[in-house]
Amino acid sequence: MTSRILVVDDEKDLVNLVRYNLEKNGLQVESAYNGSSVLPLVESFQPNLIILDLMLPDRSGYDICRDLKGNAETRHIPIIMLTARSSEYNRVTGFECGVEDYVIKPFSPKELVLRVKAMLARTSGFRPAEVEGKRIVLGRLKIFPEEFRVLVNDQDVPLTHTEFKILMALASQPNRVKTREQMLETVWQEEAESVMDRTVDAQVKRLRAKLGPARDMVETVRGLGYRITLQSPASEAAPASQQAPEGVQPEAVSAPVTSSS
Repeated sequence: MTSRILVVDDEKDLVNLVRYNLEKNGLQVESAYNGSSVLPLVESFQPNLIILDLMLPDRSGYDICRDLKGNAETRHIPIIMLTARSSEYNRVTGFECGVEDYVIKPFSPKELVLRVKAMLARTSGFRPAEVEGKRIVLGRLKIFPEEFRVLVNDQDVPLTHTEFKILMALASQPNRVKTREQMLETVWQEEAESVMDRTVDAQVKRLRAKLGPARDMVETVRGLGYRITLQSPASEAAPASQQAPEGVQPEAVSAPVTSSS
């Protein structure tokens, strides 16, 4: 099946250029030139990926991203933000909103196509068959890999695709530290070299916020990376003597264009 790409930008020449290069590579493309058109198009076109400008005439790309990632029906759709805003603040804000990738204008159409293909390959194939029918239980936290579902205290937690992969990377080996480099290789794979360490930090921050009562299970190991610890479901911060010892395993584990916007 041909993958569907929604391109959102108010510059029609840029949209036409992106459309030409994507369609030349066998992808189906639909376009929107303002923020108000995005949600109706997402519902009717059902894109596999969205390329989103930050500065639109009626809405911020950040707001659109938050709306999409906050909706259970659309949060799984990966978003590549395409913008001339290149500051670290803008990039980190984008990742905190749930953006999966960030491309700066001016950009290479060839590179954009490669990023789109890599993102499609990464997000469309993540439903590991080897964990079918199994679950990971870590105290108050339950993960159902096949269902792409996470529960905290038996309440559903809506996660983006990237946040879910980060949680899986940590939960598959509880108590073991995952360096930022290992997280990049596991979660971002082919795109790891183009992703900043700060991206990992921003995504983990978002993950913690969504986990609520289980947020403290995701620990920062200063100078190294992150790990997930086993906590008692009855206590958010049990004394060290009551915490699960090292080696305890979960119930089941598996493995060039120029623009000002």
